[in-house]
Amino acid sequence: MTAHLPKAELHVHLEATASPELVRRNAERYGVDVSRLFDAEGRYRWTDFSTFIASYDVAASVFRSAEDFAELVEGYLVGQSQVGCLYTEFFISPDFARRNGLPYADYLGGVAEGIRRAEARTGIVGRIIPLIERHFGPADAIGAAKVAVDNLIPEVVGFGMAGDERVFEPWDFVPAFMIAHEAGLPLTCHAGEWQGWDHVEDTLNALPLKRIGHGVRSIENADFVRRLVDEGVHLEICPGSNIALGAFTDFASHPLRTFFDAGVRLSLNSDDPPFFWSSIDREYAIAAEHFGFTDAELLRVTRMAIEDAFCDAATKAKLLARL
Repeated sequence: MTAHLPKAELHVHLEATASPELVRRNAERYGVDVSRLFDAEGRYRWTDFSTFIASYDVAASVFRSAEDFAELVEGYLVGQSQVGCLYTEFFISPDFARRNGLPYADYLGGVAEGIRRAEARTGIVGRIIPLIERHFGPADAIGAAKVAVDNLIPEVVGFGMAGDERVFEPWDFVPAFMIAHEAGLPLTCHAGEWQGWDHVEDTLNALPLKRIGHGVRSIENADFVRRLVDEGVHLEICPGSNIALGAFTDFASHPLRTFFDAGVRLSLNSDDPPFFWSSIDREYAIAAEHFGFTDAELLRVTRMAIEDAFCDAATKAKLLARL
């Protein structure tokens, strides 16, 4: 694969980093039946984006304590470090903690503890981006934003929105995003995974974003791609996820190479790795094998990811020095 190359990941959903083995172990501990979650080969079972979301929620439900999350984060980051990853930003959800009866401070504290343990063991740096879950609506989004800014710790470096982009409009979430923006958190938002390029444009026009999660449908409009380049908007691209979910039929039709050659700032990311049979190592390998990226070009991708990460300048400088 590409373990010899340094990597950085800006787009991965925390609970979706859990391996089937870890989910089964936690399910047994809490007496939860997860047999329907897996196929005959022991992999996560889903058929489309909606059933993926449902499977994700079931898997996430067996993480119920701060220590559960510390263990999850530490294990993932240690694995990341073994394939050359220097830095990872996790998406977490205040709504998830509320729905599962875990105080957000405990949830956040467990994630931060896992980050600290992994850095002490391997040197990998982890950070946290709390998210709005779009499909729960604008009112819940305001609550999530307030919880996020009321619980700022050094590991929290940004704020964003994920979930089903086919519901609600970007401007519905302006009040929630402004809470985070006024607290000094840089912003990212999922857009242009399932909706067209104009949805990405609407999102950029509505919200003061530095990055877009996915954004791959931007390729549908060349003028808009030039806007992304001119404004330095960073796309958090997840090729393996896009193909697994059917956003594109195959790698030959995926726009990763076109974006890179056009000068769009971007990163490679695994999104929900065990659900899509991927990893950060595989995403870099996909770029090399299917898109012809050289080692030098992949190093440039890593550099862009670190430069556009939401961590502080001193941390970025240390990470860039490791390149």
